[in-house]
Amino acid sequence: MLANLGFFALLCALGCTLYAAVVAVVAARGRQPALLESARSAALLTFPLLTLACGLLVALLLTNQFQIEYVANVTSRAMPPYLKVTALWGGQAGSLVFWSWLMSAFGAAVMLRKWERDRALMPYVTAVLMTTLGFFVLLVVLFENPFVRLWQVPGVPEPLAAMLQPAGALPLLPADGRGLNPLLRHPGMIIHPPMLYVGFVSFVVPYAFALAALLTRRVDDEWIRTTRRWTLVGWLFLSLGLILGGRWAYDVLGWGGYWGWDPVENAAFMPWLTATAFLHSVMIQEKRGMLKKWNMVLIILTYSLVIFGTFLTRSGVLSSVHAFAQSAIGPAFFIFIGLTFAFSLVALFREWDHLRSDHQLDHLLSRETAFLLNNLLFMCIAATVFLGTVFPMLSELLQGQKMTVAAEWYNAVTGPQFAALVLLMGVAPLVAWRQASARQLGRLLWAPFVLTLVLIGLLVIAGITNPGALLGFGIAGFVACTTLLEFYRGMRARMRTTGENALTALFTLVARNRRRYGGYTIHLAVVLMTIGIVGSTFFQQETQGRLRPGEQLAVGRYVITYDGLTEFMTADDRQVTRATVTVYRDGRLVGQLHPRRDFYFESQQPMTIPGVRSTIEDDVYVLLVTWEPIAADGATFKIYVNPLINWIWSGGFVFILGTLVAAWPDAAELRRRVLAPAAPGSGATTQAPTGAGSD
Repeated sequence: MLANLGFFALLCALGCTLYAAVVAVVAARGRQPALLESARSAALLTFPLLTLACGLLVALLLTNQFQIEYVANVTSRAMPPYLKVTALWGGQAGSLVFWSWLMSAFGAAVMLRKWERDRALMPYVTAVLMTTLGFFVLLVVLFENPFVRLWQVPGVPEPLAAMLQPAGALPLLPADGRGLNPLLRHPGMIIHPPMLYVGFVSFVVPYAFALAALLTRRVDDEWIRTTRRWTLVGWLFLSLGLILGGRWAYDVLGWGGYWGWDPVENAAFMPWLTATAFLHSVMIQEKRGMLKKWNMVLIILTYSLVIFGTFLTRSGVLSSVHAFAQSAIGPAFFIFIGLTFAFSLVALFREWDHLRSDHQLDHLLSRETAFLLNNLLFMCIAATVFLGTVFPMLSELLQGQKMTVAAEWYNAVTGPQFAALVLLMGVAPLVAWRQASARQLGRLLWAPFVLTLVLIGLLVIAGITNPGALLGFGIAGFVACTTLLEFYRGMRARMRTTGENALTALFTLVARNRRRYGGYTIHLAVVLMTIGIVGSTFFQQETQGRLRPGEQLAVGRYVITYDGLTEFMTADDRQVTRATVTVYRDGRLVGQLHPRRDFYFESQQPMTIPGVRSTIEDDVYVLLVTWEPIAADGATFKIYVNPLINWIWSGGFVFILGTLVAAWPDAAELRRRVLAPAAPGSGATTQAPTGAGSD
């Protein structure tokens, strides 16, 4: 009964998306307010319908309804309730329902906002949002229905999965399920997918407004102001998803690292790159009326890469520990990507001439030039990652053999580009708009430059001579100096003019310039992450060896002593093999670690859990590789020392803080939005396309 109701809710939601998308366009063309309100109501209705479908699926997961194929594949009786809930996105079908539900929630939020200023855009915004949502719901209904039941046909060994009872089949109720993939039971992986999904879904909203602006020929910067906070929210959640994914890989995959240029990692990273470029580029359009074409291209690319990344994750065309199994939805995704990208390009080129900049580039030494260079670097990195990601598909298509690109290639090609990007991050805020004075810029840069040279000298004295590491630390130090000096100059100016103390002046400065100083805080977060990346990349140490109890293994300044091994069963049907090792640093006892291997009988899968000792200076990361049934016979351990790696996770917290500051509503901006007159023609419910907003 619950499964039937859930599937019926999906069918109704699909009908609402199709109705809303078609009727919204008809209403825009025919200037029919009643039809537009009808489309709006249908779009709003998708949220409760998909909420019902999600809720019913969660109820089936929680109550062990193993006659439902999806429940049998991703849950078991031994799993705790919180894991059964997270199993909603632990499989292909459930994750698509969850994605659709999030999309409907964002769509409903857009439908409920005040339409007065953007009324001419809203019919097409509604159509784009509902078309995207309809595509994902259609995938669920046709290919990945999580409500199908299991049936047993006499004489056929394998059960059948179908919504309706096949001829001659009997209902099948397994005694237990297979359980969730052990790799997905880590806290980072429980939170990581929802963060990515929210990030992906959020970027559909600015894309919808951009496409609506093209279709209505309202290509001024109002659509950017309307969607700026949506874009920041999407960017924040996508960033969080990437950071959490790195932490999950570090804790679970057992290779001592956090980023391996895996195809699915790249699938989320590529839209993040183009979205970051977009967030920087829109500031130029708002400030100077420039880079309008860039911004349209960037948001179209971001949306297309979001869909492409979802395709890579779910089609099975590329192998990855993150990806779902091969599925029939691949061709449908490919067709949808092609159609939406082609339609977006047609709309873009139709308005290409109307996207002329209000001003020209005045001088090569200007902030506009710095932002343009910023865009080019982001696009080069995105193109590099895209080429490396699709290379296996291209090689298989052209040569009949799938060849992958090693992580070393990515590091070698993108490393210099990232270094240039981080360096530009420190210089660009100091460059004036329109035309900068080389002398004035030199006065602003000399102190950070001298401090950077001092830092490099101290590092050399400390024994760091690797050129790549010195360059990376030097760039990070330079950006930190320029950014902190910007905070200091602003604070000192307020203290002189208002007489405020330092803390009050700093707080007021940030509160009144949230977007600017929130961005600077994000830059400081990138500095922290850069330090962590450079340290863990250039100075990671590792060793592996077989030890008997009492024997030792040394790596760097650390010595690890093997104490013993225990094996036991847990309440959730895991067999745990846990080693105990004692860690010494420079001959001094620093503690014990317990690397282990968990074997899940329900899914017949193992999971390696490292023992980690973390400090701000480094991590000692110990893996139990193999062992003998009798502890006295010894065990093999692999040990990593990862210097400065925790600076990456610390930078993540600062990153969140900076984004929240930048996205926090500004009172002056809200007053401007409320009091500013509506755009010409926006007082009508709909309006036929005009030349308004074009140059």
